[in-house]
Amino acid sequence: MPALLTMLSDFLLLFLLLPLLVRANTEKTIFLGPPTVNIPSSHPTLDALLLDVLRPQTLASSVIRTTLNASFPQSSPYLASLGTGVGGRDVDYSDKDYGTPSWLILDDLVPGQRYEVRVCWAATQPTAFKLETFELDKVFGTPELISSLSAYSYARHNNSSSSAAQQDTAKIRARDSNGKDDTEHHRSVLFLRIFAAADYFTLHKGLMTTVPPVRVDVILDPFLLNVLPRSLLPIVGYIIIVAVGSWFLAKNIAGALRHVALQTDLHKKAQ
Repeated sequence: MPALLTMLSDFLLLFLLLPLLVRANTEKTIFLGPPTVNIPSSHPTLDALLLDVLRPQTLASSVIRTTLNASFPQSSPYLASLGTGVGGRDVDYSDKDYGTPSWLILDDLVPGQRYEVRVCWAATQPTAFKLETFELDKVFGTPELISSLSAYSYARHNNSSSSAAQQDTAKIRARDSNGKDDTEHHRSVLFLRIFAAADYFTLHKGLMTTVPPVRVDVILDPFLLNVLPRSLLPIVGYIIIVAVGSWFLAKNIAGALRHVALQTDLHKKAQ
């Protein structure tokens, strides 16, 4: 009987661990919240860049569903057989090694706390992503970084939906800063740069010449006690509940089987 109980427990544990073996299309980076810096309230401000903003305070503010431009890097082996004149989306801020960069802001972080940023995308759009985080001083003090950021921001301003993006950013900031003192400008902030490189080959020349934008979810996930990502907390709770429930279920099943075996022995002795 103990062997049966152990077998049932092992089976349930294996069943619970199976989802952990599933690999989704996800790229991530882990970092610590930087020290607070003084954010200027006069123009130019970070809002003027028209970048999407992620904040860890709520689930709504920590997830953005958007599209990112992608391109074939000049070093891509897929372009060798197609000759010149192809390479992906025609943008002047693309990178020759990693594809097209997109910039976001990670705001209202806690200094010293561990965070994780994930990019999730569909398997129907094969793409290689590279994620990097930078402190504000690093970006503004590095010509290559400030040039890339400026080019991306300029493209956002010229986009036909830039006014809508600006309104959405303003609404998010107003909603998340409710109740804060307007004179408070010290915040823990990082820039997030995401490279998107097309990672496929097709005989369809149109898809090789112009890479379609990639639909992604960008998620900012704080670690609880710097150990466990917040998004895994419901899964851990589910595993604990199912494990405890399965233990009681296995115990009752073992008791029922033991009772049946005892009744069978008594019946044989009675004969």
